[in-house]
Amino acid sequence: MNEALFITEMILSFSGVLLAYKFFGKYGLFAWIAMNTIIANIEVVKCVDMFTMPMTLGNITFGSVFLATDILNEKYGRKVAQKGVFIGFFSLMTLTIFTQLDLLYVPNSEDFAQKSMQTLFAITPRLCFGSMFAYLISHSTEVFLFSTIKKFLPDDKFLWVRNNVATITSQLIDTILFTFIAFLGIYSLKTVSMLCITTYCIKVVLAFCETPFLYSAKKIKND
Repeated sequence: MNEALFITEMILSFSGVLLAYKFFGKYGLFAWIAMNTIIANIEVVKCVDMFTMPMTLGNITFGSVFLATDILNEKYGRKVAQKGVFIGFFSLMTLTIFTQLDLLYVPNSEDFAQKSMQTLFAITPRLCFGSMFAYLISHSTEVFLFSTIKKFLPDDKFLWVRNNVATITSQLIDTILFTFIAFLGIYSLKTVSMLCITTYCIKVVLAFCETPFLYSAKKIKND
């Protein structure tokens, strides 16, 4: 069941990036980055078994952010792609600030949401700190690698090379930094290490799966 949901979500998510770009151009991608950066940091609280291995949710939605950044880099250049990275970073800060303020409100005697919000957002500062730190470094690295490789291999036939090398390298940085900052002490070292390995394996698969969608975006005539 989980595996089927994973494949379905991957197709929907990557297709959503293309639709956002087709109908709204680069601004649609900016919106997608902001929205899915927030969604991914809510999803990551949940741990599931996937292909007999433990992993956290959020890998697909976060992977779609990398796809959106790659499209921006390919179509508009490094400066615009880096702007997308900063938009995602700003979204994470906003999420952290307002969720923590919400938890400080004294709930009404008939309120039913406080405990659930506490469960979901109580560790948000740690998750968001880890995510913001890992996000900014990994995405900036990805933007740099993508644009650098493009200078040496500018032909469209090498699009898959710059996409996969940049994404797989930056995803390794993101996975190590985020997993250990966010979960060490919450889960055992063994579990955190396993989460790190399995999450990265999933991200590598997603990096290869996103390549056809990047080629499709290349064909879209937009602003």
